[in-house]
Amino acid sequence: MKQPNLQIGMLERWNRARLQLAETQRGMIAEWTVTVLILLFATTTLAQAFVIPTGSMEDTLLVGDHLLVDKLSYSPAGSFTKHLLPYQDVQRGDIIVFRYPEDIKQTYVKRAIGLPGDHIRIENKQLVLNGKQVAEPYKVHKTGYIDSYRDNFPSEPLMPLFPGGRRMLRENVQGGELVVPAGAIFALGDNRDESEDSRYWGFVPRENIVGKPLIIYWSYESTRENLSGSPINPDHLKDLALNFFTKTRWDRSFQLVRGYPLQ
Repeated sequence: MKQPNLQIGMLERWNRARLQLAETQRGMIAEWTVTVLILLFATTTLAQAFVIPTGSMEDTLLVGDHLLVDKLSYSPAGSFTKHLLPYQDVQRGDIIVFRYPEDIKQTYVKRAIGLPGDHIRIENKQLVLNGKQVAEPYKVHKTGYIDSYRDNFPSEPLMPLFPGGRRMLRENVQGGELVVPAGAIFALGDNRDESEDSRYWGFVPRENIVGKPLIIYWSYESTRENLSGSPINPDHLKDLALNFFTKTRWDRSFQLVRGYPLQ
């Protein structure tokens, strides 16, 4: 008479164990789901990874620098969140990541030089901001000649400009100086001679700004050709497989990215 009770008891324990396993699996699935959602939220709302494909910000940022960009810094603060999160407005000298005004599908990185109301001109490669010459220790000049438009701005361009650049010169030049309008940023590359920037395509609308770089989390010596187009460029993947350790710039990895205040 005891054998059936023993079998029933074993069956009940097996059923309880199976239910506990199922609950554990559901709990793990729920935890992983929440984790994935948090990561997705973080990478789309809080921070995002970008790679530098051109040399326009040399020598501050190099081709192949992979950046983590803070997307909250320049977000408009609400009445409650402004007390909890470090919201701020764009400052002169900040490095900014933004949607390219001529094609918002593209993302650019430059340095904010002029804010609304600022008067800007460039004389023989020297920046003059609100009537004062400004020291720019971060900028480099890689050509020895003077370009009549690039290095003496604003002036009559000798090359075709993008629509935004033409509109900027037509509407925002006063007394030989560029005056930055409301809701706009004037941005330049640190590699001043080899940067396609606001001199050519105009102002950055404030709403186009994505965020500010926080850190170079990885830096890999690459080329513009390998980094342009598809993120799974076969030439880039092959180069990574063969040269990951030798071409990784270990001394740049985990460097903080900071602006330089301009007065």
